[in-house]
Amino acid sequence: MGKKTRLALASQALVASLLIALGAASPLPAHAQGGLPTLGDGSDLTSSEERRLGDRIIRELYRDPDYIDDPVIGEYVQGIWQPLMAAARARGELSPELDERFAWEVLLGRDRTVNAFALPGGYLGLHLGLIGVVGTRDELASVMAHELSHVTQRHISRLLTQQSRQTPLLLGAMVLGALAASKNPGATQALVVGGQALALQNQLNFSRDMEREADRVGMGLMEPAGFAPEGFVGMFDKLQQANRINDNGSWPYLRSHPLTTQRIADMQSRLPSGGLTASSPSVLQAEHAMVTARARVLSRPGVDVLRQWVAEPQGTGFAALPPARKAGVLYAAALGSSQLRDAAGARRWAGQLQQLVKNDAAATRLAKLLRAELELAADDAPAALAAMPPGDLRRPEMLLRTQIVLRTGQSKEVTGPLQTWLATHPRDASAWQAMAAVWNAQGQPLRAVRAEAEVHAARYDYAAAVDRFKAGQDLARRSTSADDHFEASIIDTRLRAVQSLLREQAAER
Repeated sequence: MGKKTRLALASQALVASLLIALGAASPLPAHAQGGLPTLGDGSDLTSSEERRLGDRIIRELYRDPDYIDDPVIGEYVQGIWQPLMAAARARGELSPELDERFAWEVLLGRDRTVNAFALPGGYLGLHLGLIGVVGTRDELASVMAHELSHVTQRHISRLLTQQSRQTPLLLGAMVLGALAASKNPGATQALVVGGQALALQNQLNFSRDMEREADRVGMGLMEPAGFAPEGFVGMFDKLQQANRINDNGSWPYLRSHPLTTQRIADMQSRLPSGGLTASSPSVLQAEHAMVTARARVLSRPGVDVLRQWVAEPQGTGFAALPPARKAGVLYAAALGSSQLRDAAGARRWAGQLQQLVKNDAAATRLAKLLRAELELAADDAPAALAAMPPGDLRRPEMLLRTQIVLRTGQSKEVTGPLQTWLATHPRDASAWQAMAAVWNAQGQPLRAVRAEAEVHAARYDYAAAVDRFKAGQDLARRSTSADDHFEASIIDTRLRAVQSLLREQAAER
């Protein structure tokens, strides 16, 4: 990963981090958090305006080379995100208006730094570096609950309202810095630092109040969502330890979310008096250890680090590790071996992993998916297909099976599952990309072009989507197939819809 690419993602994350860290806090719903002080007035920014603001920023994140849509990690994150969302609805933290208007999407960045951020309009970003260091599912849930609370409490919109002169300049500086990063790192630094200096001093007190509010609201979501509130304290301990050791730039979350003794004491005082809950973060699950190992490997740590992880199962201390930690070590060794082009070593570690977790259903599924992925990387599609877990209903299985059958020439068997999935998940760009590949393999170019257009539309690149839809229209005019008439009518309808969205984008600019 080049220096410019890392700077691009870091500065884009800073757009949100600084907006939150410098923002004023909002009032809490009385029925949700009775007794807490009201920290702000109403916002002049409507939910629709905030969503459009988020969409403008998110388009750039989708284009960043460090954006990653990994189905395995993404599914695991969604397994945390959706219960937190449900808890926010049930507790009244998430209003029906915001629930409907905001995107509520989680994006992953292939960045080794420990960071997470919220954007306007219901977007949440997680760096693989953060996922790789959280010790338990509950710790990751605490970070996501905190960021979710920033959005539901509308801290960003309140910042724009209360600092009508300063904050728009700050936001502009941050966005310009993000866009300039890939071309001129020096310009990025000047823009970001200048924008930060504009409001940092006057907003520090607001930042502390807002962080405490997000902690309290987020912690209130944990137990109703099925997570242990102790995850907050565990994550705070981890952050505090990192803060004491050094500040070498690998923990930007500490700067955008300053850790204070008051925040730590506040969270500790809110723990249940009866001690640890049933989902205590003291229990490490093999599934979580395997997902965090995957995040670490996919963050591209470098050849030397990969070799260290590959050698770890042969170390003297491996036998003494708890089973869950062994699972994480073996997972990293297997995936790392594959990335080092050592197919035999990858198979060896994957086989040991499957044997270790054979009595754990969730971990066994991930081990089988890994084995199939490794065989595909070794260019053995039949072995990859044989290693797949049964069933195609879940997204990781569906997308991986699609890659495999495209190699075997049997793509028709995944057409139905993909179409069914897209009927209920029309903004899944990766699924549309898989659908385009399948239709190309089946000799249906018109359908493939429409799917390519939908990929761009799902990532808010409406100009590119319009271009592909028009290419579909040209292709349809030359077609003599009766089946293409129906597809052409769909393309015409979608083109008009996306052109309307493109005009709205142009008007905003």
